[in-house]
Amino acid sequence: MSAHAGAPGTPAELLRRRVADDPSRPLVTFYDDASGERVELSARTFGNWVAKTANFLVDGLAAEPGTRVVLVLPPHWQTAVWLMACWSAGLVAETVDPEEFGRVGAEPAGASEPYILAAAQEVLDDVLADEVLAGGAEEIVGLSLHALGGPLADCPPGVTDYAAEVRAYGDRFDPGPEAAPEAPALSVTKATFSAAELVGAARGAVEKWELDARDRLLVDMSFTTLDGVLACLLAPLASGASVIIQRNFDKAALDRRLTLEHVTVVAGTPGPNDESGSVYRLH
Repeated sequence: MSAHAGAPGTPAELLRRRVADDPSRPLVTFYDDASGERVELSARTFGNWVAKTANFLVDGLAAEPGTRVVLVLPPHWQTAVWLMACWSAGLVAETVDPEEFGRVGAEPAGASEPYILAAAQEVLDDVLADEVLAGGAEEIVGLSLHALGGPLADCPPGVTDYAAEVRAYGDRFDPGPEAAPEAPALSVTKATFSAAELVGAARGAVEKWELDARDRLLVDMSFTTLDGVLACLLAPLASGASVIIQRNFDKAALDRRLTLEHVTVVAGTPGPNDESGSVYRLH
């Protein structure tokens, strides 16, 4: 990682700086084109959700630095919250695509080691039926991903309902002695990255994509690749930009969304400048 005097060295520090410098401007906007849902979170509100979730993980689920948390979650603002909560508490997040899990099953790296499992309601039955995935989990948390933060429609035995529990936790998180920047933070596509490496990759993406605080980045990517994590969360944090995360993307909505959201950069959605879906800037 390149040296930046006084610069944040971990994702949690990136978020703290963003909240301190620009708390009110939108950080994350989320669209689900299947449900018509739109949610917008300022840096302060996003930070509050991160703190509540980190407190839930540490105080409610007894997670300790180095604990693995497997996330079977789709592109969603709550996925971004869980990633940042894990990093705030010094935990190691591992992302699993719910659609891939549903088709081919999934085995987290190091499945013989205990971990915390967080899964979307839509795949809970499949997750619970998979002896490898659920069998190694010390705790299983279900996320309804409801637009208004509602509980699970049907909470299975042995599953903790995230929406029902998290609101009881404080919106300030005291991590105590923080994990070293060199400690593992993310396991994705069979590779593991430290907190420092994630920040370094975020700064590299900011430079490569020429992002700054004026940008609005529209993303149609999964959190199950490093590029997806960078585009959906870390590069916007590192640059001061804001991000629009899409799920169940409706191509018919693209032109209107580009205008309505004042989009300047697009990632994961083929466009006039790059049909591959690579990151491109609107002209």
